[in-house]
Amino acid sequence: MELFARFNALLNRWVERLLAALGMAMAATVAVQVVCRYLFNNSLFWSEEVARYLLVWLTFLGAAAAYYRGVHPGIDIFSPYLGPGLRRGKAITVHLVCLAFFLVMIWQGAVFGHFVRLQTSPSLALPMWLVVLAIPVGGAILACHCLLFLLRDLGGGSRDR
Repeated sequence: MELFARFNALLNRWVERLLAALGMAMAATVAVQVVCRYLFNNSLFWSEEVARYLLVWLTFLGAAAAYYRGVHPGIDIFSPYLGPGLRRGKAITVHLVCLAFFLVMIWQGAVFGHFVRLQTSPSLALPMWLVVLAIPVGGAILACHCLLFLLRDLGGGSRDR
């Protein structure tokens, strides 16, 4: 369990570093496009596509990082009124539902990736499966984090991340 917790912490650290790099790349791409368009009156034909695909990756990887840190918004109206046993049961149920969703995300992302495997993007001629790969990759990272939280709640362990 401790090894899996350390793996998740390391995975999240690398995801956050990748998010920082992707965010800076997207900001730089948009900034260069603005400069080229308004100063030189000439736009870059590929910048919007690059920014869009970086945003797709930022979305799915960012969801995983936010999930690990526990900063996704949630509505928790009933938990304060539940006893410790019911609160734990609710948390386990929520983790199981989330894990099922993440597994479907992985599966359907792979199916969609296979569906678009022969398509290329209009401007860059980039294989579209590279863009769609963000769905199963993000789902796999989310599932790893969710499994850790589920195992901690099943074992009655600490929720510290």
